[in-house]
Amino acid sequence: MRIILASLCITLAAAAPAISATCGNTGAGFGAWKSEFASTAKEEGVKDRGLRALAAATYSKGTIRADRNQKGVKYALDDFIRIRLGSVRGFASTAGKRIARNPAFFASLEKRYGVPGSILVSIHGMETGFGRSMGSVPVVSSILTVAYDCRRSDFFIPHAIAALQMVDRGMLSPSQLGAFHGEMGHTQFLPGNAMQFGVDGNGDGRVDFYNEWDALASTAYFLRKKGWKKGKGYLPGEPNFPVLNEWNAATVYQKAIAAVAAEIDK
Repeated sequence: MRIILASLCITLAAAAPAISATCGNTGAGFGAWKSEFASTAKEEGVKDRGLRALAAATYSKGTIRADRNQKGVKYALDDFIRIRLGSVRGFASTAGKRIARNPAFFASLEKRYGVPGSILVSIHGMETGFGRSMGSVPVVSSILTVAYDCRRSDFFIPHAIAALQMVDRGMLSPSQLGAFHGEMGHTQFLPGNAMQFGVDGNGDGRVDFYNEWDALASTAYFLRKKGWKKGKGYLPGEPNFPVLNEWNAATVYQKAIAAVAAEIDK
């Protein structure tokens, strides 16, 4: 198992590249913005394949609808679990079977990063139904759309650059599907995080977030780098619970993940 970090990785802590391209709130200016953004992409080291992917990207109306209609997670924990999981026990039973398929793999991740398999499979199930639903819109188009959109362009521009770099390196197909805001793969990494925390989990010498083992290993590495403490608890009030906030800021999401993992670990 190898950690593979791109030489020109983009981190969330880094400032967005300074660009002259003008953001917009409709698709009318997207083509012109892409032409201007290409200069920034070149300055950030994006090569031919990434630039071709940029040129071919289309404005994602589905992404904009999803972004405009975000309401946040306002459910009580019991309602959230009922709607998203069905029940803690049933979801944990399904998640636990994922560990049973390859216990040595999950043991190796816990040994290296300190993150138990119960947490990883709980996240996997919550994010994509264990890989059944990884998104329906092209990652490159969706991430470029939100980078162009004026609402949060500064946040998404580094991720857009990272996505184009991933295309250059063969880590991402220009047509690969993901979620509405560019999240990709089994556990829904944003491109900037994928570049920074990507791990080759299956030993084939490359990082592919659409490979289950790479995605799970990368998730373990992400949590470890965000402060996960080996052997410490993860329930509310315990040392590792705050680290779940680094993955998802919704408290009910964090509590649901912890509850499922605790059920698996009984």
